[in-house]
Amino acid sequence: MSLQGKVAVVTGGARGIGRGIATVLAAKGAAVAVWDLNTEGAEKTVAEIQAAGGRALAVGGDAADAEAVARSAARTREELGPVTILVNNAGITAYEPFTSISEASWDRMIGINLKGPFLVTQQLVPDMLEAGWGRIVNISSSSAQTGAPAMAHYASSKGGVIALTRALAVEYIEKGITVNHVPPGFIDTPLVRQGPIDVEAAAATMPMKRAGTPEDVAYAVAYLVSEEAAYVTGQTFGVNGGRYVY
Repeated sequence: MSLQGKVAVVTGGARGIGRGIATVLAAKGAAVAVWDLNTEGAEKTVAEIQAAGGRALAVGGDAADAEAVARSAARTREELGPVTILVNNAGITAYEPFTSISEASWDRMIGINLKGPFLVTQQLVPDMLEAGWGRIVNISSSSAQTGAPAMAHYASSKGGVIALTRALAVEYIEKGITVNHVPPGFIDTPLVRQGPIDVEAAAATMPMKRAGTPEDVAYAVAYLVSEEAAYVTGQTFGVNGGRYVY
């Protein structure tokens, strides 16, 4: 599954799942633009890719800000070329009882987790239409499939990502562009470690008796953005260790 000659954008690539995806795509030959509000983290991901012989670019900016997205896209095209692979990974999470969720908290969650993929995809899909080939993978969440207590705003935002995926898959099905989503299960990331969950205890309750890793997600994404996945679109590609079976 070589990605040689392809240019990929991975949003939220400074750490965790995004970092794993960026490094795996680069290892398979893609030139990777690592977009993240955390510029220092993005540069660390790029340094890791370059140390392994890959080609990468760190781009700082807010994926939920239209002007910042336009600037990021322009810089990526200028330095790497037209983008034909997009992984919408950037996102936030929070744990708040439903009656405690403020309007501002709701708007922030929807803005980053759902508006962000909309803005980034709208900015980059013309490159794919011009090429007659494209791969879009949205990172959703198993929380949108099963529900999650104290995460109504998060689950709703990721449910929107799933709906966006299906709508775009249908819209671009004759244009050589595939659109799929990956809902990770319980993945051990810095973001999860910052939350209230005891990672080791929770991992012991998983069917596989371990938490997933960013690389588990990354290799699934690598397949979906490959030539070999040309007949796969509009699909849910779960990476959850059997936590949710469908």
